[in-house]
Amino acid sequence: MKLTGGCYCGALRYEAEGAPLMKAQCHCRECSTLTGGSPNVFVAMPVDGFTYTKGTPASFTRSDIPNPVTREFCGVCGTPIMTRTGSFPAAIIKLGSLDDPEAAGGPDIAIFTIDKRSYHHIPEGMPSFERLPG
Repeated sequence: MKLTGGCYCGALRYEAEGAPLMKAQCHCRECSTLTGGSPNVFVAMPVDGFTYTKGTPASFTRSDIPNPVTREFCGVCGTPIMTRTGSFPAAIIKLGSLDDPEAAGGPDIAIFTIDKRSYHHIPEGMPSFERLPG
């Protein structure tokens, strides 16, 4: 599978190739803060198949927590693009940043539902996990 996408203003563009490693909606407190209140909907792609084709992202990594992730976003318009973790070798791409958000398909699972808000929706029948499946 080959996915393309970028930020709202066009300063960043990327390509991601390979088989999706996970497609999920994450309800963790950190993700819902960063999305403005909604679950984070993403596709995890092989990190070695991800490349920026235009621009250089800004990034942020917290220094006050154990095992922080690095979030990459457009430094011009602020669009979140992807997350990198030390424990999961994947480019965790925000579906909203894809040129065609339907190209990756929707999420297959809901994770970190322990933090789910009453107004978050999980489709009926979708496998859900209080934390990560395993």
